[in-house]
Order: sequence, then structure tokens, then C-alpha cells
Amino acid sequence: MLEIKNLSKTFLKGTPNEHKALDGISLSLDKGEFVTVIGSNGAGKSTLFNAIAGEFLCDGGKIVLDGKNITYQKEHVRAKDIGRLFQDPMRGTAPDLTIEENLALVYSKATRHLFSPALKKRDVEFFREKLLRLNMGLEDRLKTKMGQLSGGQRQAVTLMMSTLVTPKLLLLDEHTAALDPITAEKVLDITEKIVAENNITTMMITHNIKSALSLGTRTIMLEGGKTVLDLKGDERSNMSVQDLLSLYRQKSGKELDNDRMLLTRE
Repeated sequence: MLEIKNLSKTFLKGTPNEHKALDGISLSLDKGEFVTVIGSNGAGKSTLFNAIAGEFLCDGGKIVLDGKNITYQKEHVRAKDIGRLFQDPMRGTAPDLTIEENLALVYSKATRHLFSPALKKRDVEFFREKLLRLNMGLEDRLKTKMGQLSGGQRQAVTLMMSTLVTPKLLLLDEHTAALDPITAEKVLDITEKIVAENNITTMMITHNIKSALSLGTRTIMLEGGKTVLDLKGDERSNMSVQDLLSLYRQKSGKELDNDRMLLTRE
């Protein structure tokens, strides 16, 4: 489904601030795989997501999605097949538009290639049915502006928008990090259900090591723009947080230095 081969990216090349963010990283995901991504500060996690989404062109390597080479595709073209959520609940939606209008923008673009201000009754019912499954009471608030929702409600709607038309790949860039623990857990539960029901190939960056080992089907750890750990199957299911930290130390030769990850490891 997703093939990344020898992907490399250096920022500020030829300057004193030159930084190699991706260092020949290769990765392969099967259809329906749910991969959690962890790593220290500056390990290349968000840079990898930005490269996949097309925010910039890489210096070398190749990205293939569902058999199609998207390495040089523009970001807006890739967006038709790639859904993405960010840490900030304010990103990805129009705060001055209603829930209904935000959903319609995404749905119309994907199904009719234009936005029709006159929503069809069946579309509204479709939106209501989808929102009902979030179990947040939002199905009765279609006329509420997105900016009036709580962070958790907005993130849940944004997740719904990203999967309203099933994407080939879903990128979750710490999408619950800005939420309180209870709300974050609820959004993660919703995420798991939507991904499983639609068999969406998913990559999720998280700073919570425990969540990284319990969510999804596979965990990869980045360091210096490379994959240093790739855990799945029994190895992953039997691994504790302390085991992972020890394995990271063996592979990288240093201690994990991400304070957020260390504070949320239990």
C-alpha cells in the first residue's frame, strides 16, 4: 500500500545550520496496517509525514502509494488520497463555518468536484448518521460553527472529515496531544473504530510510549531520520515500556531524550 524507499531530506543545505532530517529511510506498509510512530525530539517524525503529504520535495528516494509513484505530486493532488490530522484542533477546518458546511466542503470536493451551497437532504442525513457514531451529541448540532466546539469535539469532527470519503492513507500527527487525558482517550477510541471499520492504512505519531505499544498493529521508532526499531507481532505485544527503552538504548547507543515521552511512559 505504502512504499518509502531511501527517502532523504536535508534542510538549509550548504549553510552552518544544515540539518539532515531524513537519512535514507525506507518503510513498507500493507493495506490496513495501523502503525504508531515514536522517537526523540528531532528524530524526523513530522518531517516524514510532511514528505509523504507533499509539503516539500525530497532530495532523494521514492514514495509509492497504492502502486502509484507520488514522489513528485503536488500536495493538493496527494490530499485526494491522504487524510491528515494535526496536534492543533484548530487546523484543518473553517472555524466560521458550521459543522454541516465543513463536512459539505470535504464531501463535495471528493464526490462532485465542487461545493454546492444547497445541500441535498440525503447528504445532511449522511452527515447526521456519521456524527451519531461519535457519541458526542454533534448530530443535533449541524448548524453550530466549528469555532464554538471544544477541542475534543473539533478534533473528532476533523477526524470524521478526513475519513468521510475513505482515504488510502491516514496520517495522525499527535492528534490528541493538545487534549486533556479523558478527551484524548475518547478521541483515540473513535480513531481506532473508524480505522478498523474502514480498513484504513494509518500512521500515527504519538509521544505516549504506552499508547504506541497498545494501539494499532505495529510500532516504529525513528532516530536521526532513520528507522531504529520496527516492532510487530509477538515481539511488540510482549514488550513493556521499559523493554522498549532498553532496546532503544542498545540500538542507538544513547538514552531517549524526549521529555514528553518519558513523562507519559507509564
